[in-house]
Amino acid sequence: MAYFDAGSAAPLHPVARQGLLAALDEGWADPSRLYREGRRARLLLDAAREAAAEAVGCRADELVFTSSGTQAVHSGVAGALAGRRRVGRHLIVSAVEHSSVLHSAEAFEADGGAVTRVPVERSGAVTVGSYEEALRSDTALACLQSANHEVGTEQPVAEVAEVCRAAGVPLLVDAAQSLGWGPVPGPWSLLTASAHKWGGPPGVGLLAVRKGVRFVARGPVDERESGRAAGFGNLPAIVAAAASLRAVRAEAAAEAARLRELTERIRARVPRLVPDVEVVGDPERRLPGTVTFSCLYVDGEALLHGLDREGFSVSSGSSCTSSTLTPSHVLKAMGVLSEGNVRVSLPAGAAEEDVERFLAVLPDVVAEVREKLGAPSAAAAAGVGRGELVVDALGKRCPVPVIELAKAFGGVPVGGTVRVLSDDEAARLDIPAWCEMRGQEYAGEEPADRGTAYLVRRVS
Repeated sequence: MAYFDAGSAAPLHPVARQGLLAALDEGWADPSRLYREGRRARLLLDAAREAAAEAVGCRADELVFTSSGTQAVHSGVAGALAGRRRVGRHLIVSAVEHSSVLHSAEAFEADGGAVTRVPVERSGAVTVGSYEEALRSDTALACLQSANHEVGTEQPVAEVAEVCRAAGVPLLVDAAQSLGWGPVPGPWSLLTASAHKWGGPPGVGLLAVRKGVRFVARGPVDERESGRAAGFGNLPAIVAAAASLRAVRAEAAAEAARLRELTERIRARVPRLVPDVEVVGDPERRLPGTVTFSCLYVDGEALLHGLDREGFSVSSGSSCTSSTLTPSHVLKAMGVLSEGNVRVSLPAGAAEEDVERFLAVLPDVVAEVREKLGAPSAAAAAGVGRGELVVDALGKRCPVPVIELAKAFGGVPVGGTVRVLSDDEAARLDIPAWCEMRGQEYAGEEPADRGTAYLVRRVS
């Protein structure tokens, strides 16, 4: 089985396993106690904090360990907002942040705060100017991920951090996807990360808060971890997380170069091997091991199952997967095709032969799914029929509305329109994306008795 989903959780690094087993014997005691076992545990905790802080690029007393990356985000956002409450109650986030950041923003909004969600370009990146324009006199905090978790696009964090610093606004960076590859540049104020993203054990998060940043911990304050993370920490897992972070950093430069070549191979060859595919995300400013593409006329869940049967573990942001009923908020914000979406995120050590085998089996898997769904062929005939056709796709889910549109399109002449009736949220994203890929005009949407009418005009 080839595991190609390191963006969700990287396999446990050998150094993490060694550190975990050693710390189970030496680090089980309470590190706050003064007896021998406690002192030994404290030495392990201090060493882990020093190693993690060095990798992050902060002081050891600026970093605390949390129970997860999500907890680090929630604590960091809430604490920074509370610390700057007198400044104002305005928060800035990008539209493609991880759900943990967006959930924090929603909670803040529900409590009376104001939130600006900065849009992204089709590549998935924000512009520095958009953050600069979003800043207000009452802005308490801005958040920006270092790299996107779904499409791999790297964000201009250093430049945004400079803009925020000039305005006197702290920037919180979610570095979960990138920290294993290197430190985050720029004058950021807060940083969060999660150990299972770089090959550490799950259940360990990092929260770094720079000196001088106003921060008020929310909820009951615990005497541990500077009052920013309550409870008895999982010291063996913390030791393993810090040890593996140092290990992956030592290997990062060489492994990044190797994985970039493999993902570039996927980016270049998938559109040649499989018709009607859109490769998404920035082609250059991206994580080394991540490549994402979407296939027209494909059910995402069926595609993932087909690849799983062939021995490949990948993930998807499609709306037509069992875990979600709406398109990925990332793909939606980018305005790209969501159906048949596949994210390949290669772990360190991924084999070249596995990538070649993936490229060999993918065309047949996609063709099989399309055939079962009755998708149109690439050589569908052009028609000269009526000036307008209505396609009733009500009650049908991704990718069926787009398949029905493609089948009907040959029945209208140049200048004619197809009106697609759909109550599937994914259609709002996938029909315009189909027009973009086909060079046809998306004429907008109109309310209908049921669902929405999406208008497509034939221009060629």
